[in-house]
Amino acid sequence: MKNILFIASEGVPFIKTGGLADVVGSLPQCIDKKYFDVRVMMPKYMCMYQDKKDMMKYLTHFYMDYNGKREYVGVLEAEYNGVRYYFIDNEFYFNGDKPYGNIIYDLEKFIFFDKAALSALPLIGFKPDIVHCHDWQTGLIPVYLKDSFRGGDFFKDIKSIMTIHNLKFQGTYDVPTIKGLSGLPDYYFAPDKLEAYKDANMLKGGIVFADVITTVSETYAEEIKTEFYGEKLDGLLKARANDLRGIVNGIDYDVFDPEKDDLITRRYNKKNFRKEKVKNKLALQEELGLAQDEKTMMIGIVSRLTGQKGFDLIAYIMEELCHDNVQIVVLGTGEDKYENMFRYFDWKFGDRVSANIYYSEELSHKIYASSDAFLMPSLFEPCGLSQLMALRYGTVPIVRETGGLKDTVSAYNEYEGTGTGFSFTNYNAHEMLGAIRYAEHIYYDRKREWNKIIDRDMAADFSWHVSASKYMEMYDWLIG
Repeated sequence: MKNILFIASEGVPFIKTGGLADVVGSLPQCIDKKYFDVRVMMPKYMCMYQDKKDMMKYLTHFYMDYNGKREYVGVLEAEYNGVRYYFIDNEFYFNGDKPYGNIIYDLEKFIFFDKAALSALPLIGFKPDIVHCHDWQTGLIPVYLKDSFRGGDFFKDIKSIMTIHNLKFQGTYDVPTIKGLSGLPDYYFAPDKLEAYKDANMLKGGIVFADVITTVSETYAEEIKTEFYGEKLDGLLKARANDLRGIVNGIDYDVFDPEKDDLITRRYNKKNFRKEKVKNKLALQEELGLAQDEKTMMIGIVSRLTGQKGFDLIAYIMEELCHDNVQIVVLGTGEDKYENMFRYFDWKFGDRVSANIYYSEELSHKIYASSDAFLMPSLFEPCGLSQLMALRYGTVPIVRETGGLKDTVSAYNEYEGTGTGFSFTNYNAHEMLGAIRYAEHIYYDRKREWNKIIDRDMAADFSWHVSASKYMEMYDWLIG
């Protein structure tokens, strides 16, 4: 039996702010329990829902020197879907109404967490072969494993993996602050270690000292070695190219399943979608006050409304697009300019644009099930999950060829009769509009071809089991 410990700042079902939590919650459940004992460690935040706190049992506690004080470290545990979770408890550091707040406080909190997580291991009766760290919040763990935790039998053979979910967030602050909090010697704050552009960078520390670096799609692993996507760490990632690999994320096929989904109006599957899927569209048109017409092409967007997601491209051509024979349904919140842009077009074209500037799990499922196409024109997209959900629901993705979007959506080829969606290469609004209009042409003029695309979409497998098999291969290789 090989022991793997995930260490992360969030995980479903206990706490979630983004896609990281889905990975940490879903992936361990899909790793083969005959060969691997996978457990998860995260902070116990005060803002967790009470029913989640009620699942936890006290395990042990100890005191640790940190930032000039003796700090209490509690360790709790819980079991969920066959996976054991550990929680690091300290009410001073993990209070507040959300997991992340301002960067200086977050740095102090997560450096404490990294040190406490490793310090707790000998006391909980679990010695990992691999510590699998996620994002900058756990960036110092690979560093500590090569430094203050290196001595003694317990830690000496532990390997570390650093997974980058989004390179944009790095945990960067001035050197004296991070040096003081981490307790690491001067030696570590050099350009070939934690120092980057005169600041200290926690994610960089993890990338330098981890045994293996992964990210969440093969294309993103290549992209981040270039200046445009590399967020100033492209040189380091090129230097560590032999230790860097991309494994695309999955989605939970039990939660996202049009045949069993309680949140949608009419369930359907790959055999009967031709008759049944459209009933969801008619119900959503009625619910949102759009013109009711089963033949009108509906384009769905479920997203954070930010520049990263390509909304400046949409803003540029939205007026033109609204004069096409399409309906556009948007769900999400984000930057004011994009929220207001969609509100304006909802006001101007009320029967064909519906702007829902909030978030609702139920409405998101209805949009995946009701739409004919799903638009994701991201500037960059490490993996992206929405296109995987769209494929699962037979809603044809229209994407920009970047990161995980390029890896998971293959472009339709009308001559070969292949492909699962429509894509465009350059970050250009009219190139995007061209891809949308090509999709419209196939939808309206070649309906049988459109339905064959849906057949291929619903047959694709992006469940977690596929990703898990690649992670297991890597664990085996690393442990040797």
